[in-house]
Amino acid sequence: MEGGAYGAGKAGGAFDPQTFIRQPHTVLRMVSWVFSIVVFGSIINEGYINKPSEEEEHCIFNQNHSACSYGVTVGVLAFLTCILYLTVDVHFPQISSVKDRKKTVISDIAVSGCWSFFWFVGFCFLANQWQVSNPNDNPMNEGADAARAAIAFSFFSIFTWAILAVLRLQHLKEITFQEEYSRLFPPNPQPFP
Repeated sequence: MEGGAYGAGKAGGAFDPQTFIRQPHTVLRMVSWVFSIVVFGSIINEGYINKPSEEEEHCIFNQNHSACSYGVTVGVLAFLTCILYLTVDVHFPQISSVKDRKKTVISDIAVSGCWSFFWFVGFCFLANQWQVSNPNDNPMNEGADAARAAIAFSFFSIFTWAILAVLRLQHLKEITFQEEYSRLFPPNPQPFP
């Protein structure tokens, strides 16, 4: 692994798109980004139905507007969080302060852990509301595939964010070890007299 602190090259290094795309945390973040689009897109596009006798639309998840709102909100916010941290990852080599780099990696770990929890709650909530939905409320089974997609990708998102948090934590430990080793054994020791 090449030399900078907390997962970047030396401060002020140029951005290399090929290296950036190959990093496991970048790939996971992009996968999480796509999963969030699937969840909120499915709910927005087909998550609301109305009965022929009514004009008001109801959430496909047991007519519980909170379920649809939670799914859309978590999906959109996760989407924006992915964009934010992808941008931070692009600019990470320009962060010269070791303390700022450490704070950035630690915030990435904390945010990834929180999103894993939010997706777990979302999966449980959507799956439960889908399970208790009354088939008579949706006799044509409209939006069933979208509802299942939202539930499935909420489930997958739990793991992408959890793995992302673990990868970043592992990376932080490796860099911290390398940094401590470099401090104890400088690369260019002074020759003995």
